[in-house]
Formats: sequence, C-alpha cells, structure tokens
Amino acid sequence: MLPKIDWSNTAERKEKIIQAKKHIKSFMPKDMKSLWGNLSEAVHQKTEEIQREEKQNGTAIPILEMQDLLQQSLPADTIENFKKKGAIVVRGVIPKHQIDTWYAGLKEYLQENDYDKQKVDPNLDTYFSNLASKKPQIYNIFWSKCQMNLRQHPNLAKVKVFLNSFWTSEKNGMQYFDKNKDITYADRLRIRQPKDTSLGLSPHIDGGSVERWMDDANIKIYKKIFQGNWQEYSPFEAAYRNEVENIPSPAVCRAFRTYQGWVALSPQGPGDGSLKVIPMLKEASAYFLLRPFLEDVDDSQLSGAQPGKAQSIDSTWHQALLEALVSIPKMQPGDTVWWHSDLVHAVEDTHTGSDESSVVYIGSAPLCKRNKAFLELQKPTFLQGLSSPDFAKENREVNYTNRASLADLNDIGKKQMGFLPWD
Repeated sequence: MLPKIDWSNTAERKEKIIQAKKHIKSFMPKDMKSLWGNLSEAVHQKTEEIQREEKQNGTAIPILEMQDLLQQSLPADTIENFKKKGAIVVRGVIPKHQIDTWYAGLKEYLQENDYDKQKVDPNLDTYFSNLASKKPQIYNIFWSKCQMNLRQHPNLAKVKVFLNSFWTSEKNGMQYFDKNKDITYADRLRIRQPKDTSLGLSPHIDGGSVERWMDDANIKIYKKIFQGNWQEYSPFEAAYRNEVENIPSPAVCRAFRTYQGWVALSPQGPGDGSLKVIPMLKEASAYFLLRPFLEDVDDSQLSGAQPGKAQSIDSTWHQALLEALVSIPKMQPGDTVWWHSDLVHAVEDTHTGSDESSVVYIGSAPLCKRNKAFLELQKPTFLQGLSSPDFAKENREVNYTNRASLADLNDIGKKQMGFLPWD
C-alpha cells in the first residue's frame, strides 16, 4: 500500500521518504559503490550499442510489419531486440486511406465544435509541470469518431494481443490479466503544426514517481533491482503490477497498462516534434531506481521525484541515461509505436518539418480486475461526453455535435468499453 499522508505537507512527505529509503536499504547490498559501478558500465555499453545501431541502421527501434504479424512470420532477432529495448514500431496496422478519412473527420469535428475557442482553467492539468518542457499541442479530446474507430479496429486488437504475449500474465495458478483481451483506455491526441516551437516533453516515465519507492506493490515489482540483482529483474513479469497505488492526480493512470503507444495520423519522424525514447529497459530502470541511494542524494529526497507528477529523467540525476535518447524512425499514417510502461520517453521540443505531426494515443490495458473497475468509471464519461476519468475535468465534449455514441461501436468496441461481455 501507499502511505496515507498529506503529500502537500513537505515535512511529512520528507519523513515518509526517509522511512521508505531506510526500509529499502535494509535489503540492499552493502557495497553500493561496486553495484553502481557495474550498472554504470552496463548503461555505457548499451548506450554505445544504441548509438551504433542508429548510425548503421538509421534507427535503434525494432520494426515489424503488420502483414508479417498476421502471417506469424516474425524474425526471432527482432522479437528478442524488442524485449531488451522495450519499444517497437509496427507498420501498416491500419490502411492509409482509412486513416486519411478518419483524420479529415477529426479535424472537422474540432472545427465545427470550436475547440480552439473554448476557455478552460489552465490549472486543471499540472501533471507535466515539473518537466523542463510543456505540453506539445495535446488536445483534450477523447470521444471523437476517429479515436473510437481506431481503438476498435481489429488489427489494433491483434497487435495488443501479440505484444501482451511477452508478459508473464499467469504464474503458480494466479492469472494477473487476460493477455487475449484488452479494454479501451481513452487517451487524448496530438496535432502539432509545422514549425511549432511551443516545446515538447522532456524525458520522463509515466505511472507515478515517488510511488516506485514508497508503494508496497512497486517495491515487490522492483525488489530484485533494490537487492542489487538487476540483471535478474524481468520487466515483463506481471505479478503485483495491477496492485500498484498511485497518488491521485490528473493524467496519472489508474488502469493497468502494459504499454503506452500511438497511431500516426500523419507522416512524421526525427525533427518533426515527435517521440523520442531511451530504448534500454532493464538497465535504465535499475539506474533511476537506485540513483536516490547514492551519497550525493539527501535521505529525504528521491532524485527529483515529485508526488503527483511524472517521473522526470534529467541531467542533474540521470545524465548517463540521456546519452541514449533517440528518435523513432520515420512513420506513415496507420503506423504504430509502442513502449513499455516503464520506458523513458520524450517529445522533441521543436517541429522543424513542413507538415502536421499528429497522433492518437492508444495504449494496451489488458483485461483484469483493476481494468474492469476502471471501465465502470470510464463508461459514463463516454456516454456523457466528459473527460476520461484519469484526466483533467475539462469536459469539452459534453455539447459537441457528431461525438461518438454507443451506436458507433462495433462488437469489439463494445467489449473493450465494457458494454458487452467478452466470450
């Protein structure tokens, strides 16, 4: 469980952090210097490998074709590379002509409902306020027909089942989630105009920050790392993942997601104000989790982690990791990119391209008790046009015309939203 405290009370928060770090230190190795030296060398080697792949192949991110996935003709080395990197591009998931039609409809939806003229309280959403950069033209829209059609597309469902197959979802008779079924976790969209310099998002990890050192379930998830056996840690082990407690805050995910991801609505790539990742899953997780236990960090601090915010990865505490930050490859409409829920990611500060850089955010949230409970929160927001439960209550779409309704959902969409039972 997460300590029940007043997170805004600085003194109380610091005392709880001191206690949490003392607890973790009780099962950490005594020789922290050797442990950190070995981990730092592993990070350095991985960084060189990533930089070498970037130079030789044009990208360090594994790439699959949807056609190969459908035909189950998958290169073993690509799959192994993905499991180490924690990120993958799956191309051609949805046909371009379909994306073009839906994207045109989305822009009409925003225009006819005067999205740009709506006034909202800027203090509603503070989740990214501790990052060095701002929100890159994120639209707080959840229920457009474009988004709902993408979420319920059968190819997207197949990709999620494929990606979830790499998780250990059942162990010792305990099923943590059903890897063959997925819910809709309604997220937002990005439409970034060419030459935009409004800044992106600096490197971070979603899903909470201080909770990773203070929540009992998180400590169990990362215990091998805290014990110094980070090489034995499995990022795809599902045990305790759906028991994690996060500090309530707009944009902190209450569902259990195996991956974050998005579908490209427009062509985009390096330099287009798009996604960057640190494709180093196990080593990077160990690095930022063990960083607060070095001598240069006060006992009451967690290397920059702030309650109710995204986990920032910055030059003050994590410079070695930032050397491995790379852009995703060139994407076309209908291509998708997916990254493990613990992966460090960012958005480029400037869009130097000549076209819009637009995506719909779609993650994977497999069916489990936690996600079923989330659906009960989400269903009424869909029916009423309210903001999805995990996001700031801007509720922009309440009176929008041509908003998606129950009649627009196919059987997959209704099951994913909890309106129909799974077989």
